[in-house]
Amino acid sequence: MSQPRVFAEPVPTARLDLLPLRVEHATEMAVVLSDPALHTFIGGAPLSPGDLRARYERLVAGCPDPSVTWCNWVLRLRGSEPGASCLVGTVQATVAEDHSAEIAWVVGTPWQGRGLASEAARGLVAWLGRRSVHTVVAHIHPAHLASAAVATAAGLTATEEQRDGETRWRLGPGL
Repeated sequence: MSQPRVFAEPVPTARLDLLPLRVEHATEMAVVLSDPALHTFIGGAPLSPGDLRARYERLVAGCPDPSVTWCNWVLRLRGSEPGASCLVGTVQATVAEDHSAEIAWVVGTPWQGRGLASEAARGLVAWLGRRSVHTVVAHIHPAHLASAAVATAAGLTATEEQRDGETRWRLGPGL
């Protein structure tokens, strides 16, 4: 198999710019991700700006496994007023050499309910498809109805497979 040759690059959608993750995003993103409720289904707790910066340093450095590529973006909401744009969440894709990707998303609590996660996930899935990624997978807690709606909007379908208490959603061969 060939190694994945995808690297995060800017992806525009109707209201968002998916911007490749930079370490400098940590300070603003620590505020965006500060609501403990965001961890209801995924566990853990909000990270401090310093801890998030360290995490972003690891992510930006890339996966130590050469057969895997980590692609991470922050979501910038474009505003109609000057200076109104702000970061509102993240999306990520872990792309394997078999041209499959596992994706995830999170939108900060103040921006939820506006369809931003669905828009970002659709943009991400379309971007992956243009890069010959033929299978996209997400793992979602069965009680997380909002994430299930995002996966559906992005074209994924729930499977019967479970992993660590989460349902495997899939788009591509072998549905």
